Amino acid sequence: MTMVTEQAVRIDDPASPHERPRRVVLKMSGEVFGGGEVGVDPDVVQGIARQIATVIRRGVQVAVVMGGGNFFRGAELQKRGMDRSRADYMGMLGTVMNCLALQDFLEKEGIETRVQTAITMAQVAEPYIPLRAIRHLEKGRVVIFGAGAGMPYFSTDTVTAQRALEIHADLVLMSKNGVDGVYTADPRTDPTARKIETITFAGVIQQGLRVADQAAFSLCEENGLPMLVFGAQGDDTIVRAVSGEKIGTLITAEQQSR
Repeated sequence: MTMVTEQAVRIDDPASPHERPRRVVLKMSGEVFGGGEVGVDPDVVQGIARQIATVIRRGVQVAVVMGGGNFFRGAELQKRGMDRSRADYMGMLGTVMNCLALQDFLEKEGIETRVQTAITMAQVAEPYIPLRAIRHLEKGRVVIFGAGAGMPYFSTDTVTAQRALEIHADLVLMSKNGVDGVYTADPRTDPTARKIETITFAGVIQQGLRVADQAAFSLCEENGLPMLVFGAQGDDTIVRAVSGEKIGTLITAEQQSR
């Protein structure tokens, strides 16, 4: 098992000015896992597992926060008359199903994996304990966080930022379904929409751009934690994002050049 050093390491291309982060938190949406449908698409999950395995073998520590939109969305169930708290708990259980699917395919790639959940379910996962998660990462294992925050009314975007801060990650990787970065408008409906390469968290909020919820942005901005928003589709997008390539949109507390 390749051990990870305490310093950020250069990417494989020595000509690149970017450094590869030492530890990242990857947010995966449930819609990606379902291939746009209800349930889990094994081919899609296998492809994602292979990318994460590649990143691990290059010496980067990876934690994953799973969404559950391919099974349940609490806010949408609420619109149909269900109690919001109960609907959110159903969504949390959906994220755990995705966690177990990703764990299975990662271990088939030879990568040791641990699932930690915010709701106790000892038969399938460990409880979420930050110091234990860090120890797993230091041993080269992937840690997958499920069940959101364990409380209703909290999005998995907010959980992603919170987990990243608690385990001292260098970067949040926000994988998006159907869009490859942050645009000035919705590129699926507005042909004049322009992709933004670099922007501040304040800029995203001021311009009303829809990327992640404001609580997640506030946590990242206040603690100087950068976020890279990129498209989930593709055979190597996760690898490229971690390798420091110019992919997606980099959001920082201060404006930076790329």
